[in-house]
Amino acid sequence: MLPTLHWQKSSFSSGDDDEDCLEIASSPATLHLRESDHPATVVTPAPAALRALLAAVKHGLPSGP
Repeated sequence: MLPTLHWQKSSFSSGDDDEDCLEIASSPATLHLRESDHPATVVTPAPAALRALLAAVKHGLPSGP
């Protein structure tokens, strides 16, 4: 069971309710991710996986398979 989390959207999000946005929340030892249009699905990646994801996003993801 997750504690009550305070979810934040990126400052790049327009703030419209119909926008699909990635949201992030933190708890004492972890970060949690969810998509705003599916708020019940929460992903809690391992720190190394989150670092790899953020590095890939920062440097541009490879295009498709």
